[in-house]
Amino acid sequence: MALVTGGSRGIGAAVVADLERTHRVISWSSEDADLGDPASIAAAVAELDLDRLDVLVHSAGLSWETPVDAASWEDWERMFRVNVFGVADLTRLLLPALRAAGGAVITVNSGSGHRSAPGMSQYAGSKFALRAFTDALREEERGKIRVTSVHPGRVDTEMQVALQTARGNTAYDGARYVRPESVAAAVRLAVDATEEAMVEEVSVRPVRG
Repeated sequence: MALVTGGSRGIGAAVVADLERTHRVISWSSEDADLGDPASIAAAVAELDLDRLDVLVHSAGLSWETPVDAASWEDWERMFRVNVFGVADLTRLLLPALRAAGGAVITVNSGSGHRSAPGMSQYAGSKFALRAFTDALREEERGKIRVTSVHPGRVDTEMQVALQTARGNTAYDGARYVRPESVAAAVRLAVDATEEAMVEEVSVRPVRG
């Protein structure tokens, strides 16, 4: 059994399609659980009533560019609620089922989880925090579950189109970027690691930088 958040499009949809070859997959979109609302998360988990969970993939997330002098408190909070707080709370609620299965938690992070850039303080800040959460979880649960952080570079998704459009890029070329299926392959690598091994972190970047 696998649960994938953000499974309706982009990287999440590619992960769902790949995992369906070997797992029964529950795909969550924003209609299934509001990852910025702890009550919504708790209700959705209770409805699942899972005793065991083999794989949890956190693929849902928010992204936008805002310079620091225009970054509002509300936008900081919204970004962190979905990209960090929701991930942490969903993981906490599902840890008993993951431990029972000796399962895997995989966070789809970003290259921005290692480096920031102009306009990316909110997004990169949330991804740095997500990496810190993932690293701590890995050590706390070592020997019980496996925990992997996947860091894609720019990926050819609707989110990337929106980011490039906001930058004034009127000649978007998806072939320059990583395909969602390549990120799904990195998730698969972590899922299929042999019993004695754990893929702790993997970076997937475009060949052309």
